[in-house]
Order: sequence, then C-alpha cells, then structure tokens
Amino acid sequence: MTPSEDLALLKKSMKGIVVCTLFVVICYFWIDRPVAFFVHDNRIEKVAVFKWFTYPPPIVQTWSPLVLTLLIIRRAFGTFNHWERTLFVACISLIVADEFRTSLGDLFGRYWPETWFDNNPSLIGTGTYGFHPFESGDDTGSFPSGHAARILGFGSVWWIAYPKVRILLVFIGLPMLLSLIAMDYHFVSDVIAGGYVGGFVGLFASHLGKVIPPKVTDR
Repeated sequence: MTPSEDLALLKKSMKGIVVCTLFVVICYFWIDRPVAFFVHDNRIEKVAVFKWFTYPPPIVQTWSPLVLTLLIIRRAFGTFNHWERTLFVACISLIVADEFRTSLGDLFGRYWPETWFDNNPSLIGTGTYGFHPFESGDDTGSFPSGHAARILGFGSVWWIAYPKVRILLVFIGLPMLLSLIAMDYHFVSDVIAGGYVGGFVGLFASHLGKVIPPKVTDR
C-alpha cells in the first residue's frame, strides 16, 4: 500500500470508531440491560448449543502459535500459496486483536452481565452496572468482548482474501457472536465493540500482509 492508501484506510477506520461508539452508547442506555435480563429470566443460557458456539474462538487462538510455527517452517521451502498467506495473517490478526481488547478491557473496566467466577461483580449477580476506567482484572473485562475480537480478527482476513466464501463466514461467525449474548457472557455493546476491534485489526493486517483475492493476484 502507498502512504496515501494507508491514510485513506485510517480515515475510514476513524469513521468506523464514531459509528461503533454511537451504537455502544445506544446499547448502553437502552439495550444492554433489558437483553441481559431477558436472557437470564428465560434461561436462554441453559440451551447447550449456545455454549458450544463459544468454544471455537479460544481453541483457534490456543493453536495459532503452533500453526504460525509450521507455516514459518513451510515458508523456508518456498513462497506461500494464497491460502497459506491468508492463514498466517489471520492467526497473527487473531492474537493481536485479543491482546488489543485486553488492553482496552483494563482501560474501560466494565463489569459483566452475570456472575460466573470468583463471585465477580455483575449486573444480574450483584446489581453492578457500568464502566469503571482503569480498574484492571478479570472482574472488569467485559468490554470489549474478547470472543468477538477473536472471531472478527480471524474471520475478517478470510473475508477480504476470499470474497466468494463470505456467506459461509456469516453462517459460521454470526451464531458464535449471538451465542455470547445468549449465554449472558457479554452485553450487546461488548460484542459490537469487540467485533470492531477484531475487524479493525484484521483489516490492517490484511493490507499489511498483502492478502488480496486470488483473481487480483493472478492478473
């Protein structure tokens, strides 16, 4: 990418932050709490399939370092194929996106919808709601969603690299994102913000890693 293209991409990303912030504010005041209570009152989190959908993102992250190592060894024997480059960039994007959201989680310090571990403060468990900036720790890491950041950090790279499989990515990614809300693991705004973080990282990783559709490469 040229410097002008980099600047244009950055400007678009900044506009995206404005839109994301607007959605987060709307959700914070009018959507997050009603949805969290609806899920809890109707025991939606008891539906096992929703919990199953939350498993893949951390599993993929756990194995990403090994995949990267194998790809580095593979690279020593020749140039990457398009799918190999895409996988390499996607794994890096996922890891960076999750670390990025960890930093933001400490910055925003938001409590969780439910109490899940070590009697953590939460909306439903203790009536605690809101942001508490610069309070770090697992009990204040709900915003942005790490799962959403992982899903979009990994998936957005494939979205850019292979336009023809985008509908498949939607069918895979959307249920996982919705399951975070259905399990009361996250507020709606957490998922929106986490998705933006993942998409932001994936977009820049794709361009810096020169991940483009094969039809463009073959010209």
